[in-house]
Amino acid sequence: MVQIQSFTFNPLAENTYVLYDETLEAVIIDPGCYDPAEKAELTAFMTQNKLKPVKLLNTHAHIDHVLGNAFVKRTYGIDLYLHESDLPVLRSAKILAPHYGIRAYEETDVDHFLLAGQIITFGNSELEVRFVPGHAPGHVAFVNHAGRFVIGGDVLFRGSVGRTDFPLSDFDTLARSIRTQLYTLPDDYTVYPGHLDSTTIGREKKSNPFVRI
Repeated sequence: MVQIQSFTFNPLAENTYVLYDETLEAVIIDPGCYDPAEKAELTAFMTQNKLKPVKLLNTHAHIDHVLGNAFVKRTYGIDLYLHESDLPVLRSAKILAPHYGIRAYEETDVDHFLLAGQIITFGNSELEVRFVPGHAPGHVAFVNHAGRFVIGGDVLFRGSVGRTDFPLSDFDTLARSIRTQLYTLPDDYTVYPGHLDSTTIGREKKSNPFVRI
């Protein structure tokens, strides 16, 4: 069974996730750790729980979700996975960082491109990659069917959806992604978003004011 540990990092209050199972192999998703204290918090958790990180995954490449990419790659010697359509977003992060008051962003390379329908493995566990563009052109979500949950990035929130006023964002595309890739999951699946609290597919299908069925 997959265990989920979340951290809230950086000035934009981004949720970073560590997933691991009984083998102690782990994946780190969207490391937003920015300052030394946040980086120490992440590494302390990994050390205390004797976890072995094997993959670094990005749902998308907006600055708040990638601040710790270089640190995590360097610290654990693991590869970075991102959808190819989000490369323009990743490449713009260094330019945009000062606009968010971020002065110490370190770039790093993508090692593998994620594909829709791809299965990411760690330990005895699997994550299905679902392509959910709209908030970002190469946004993906990671679905664990055994645990009935989604690591959703900035697509679907409790009572809200991801912003689409950024360059390369589009609301109609986002709404289509939510309806076809998330709302097709069972109602009891938990959604762990890139900011704020978790929700369920069923709750948002019924009451989300932006995209409902």
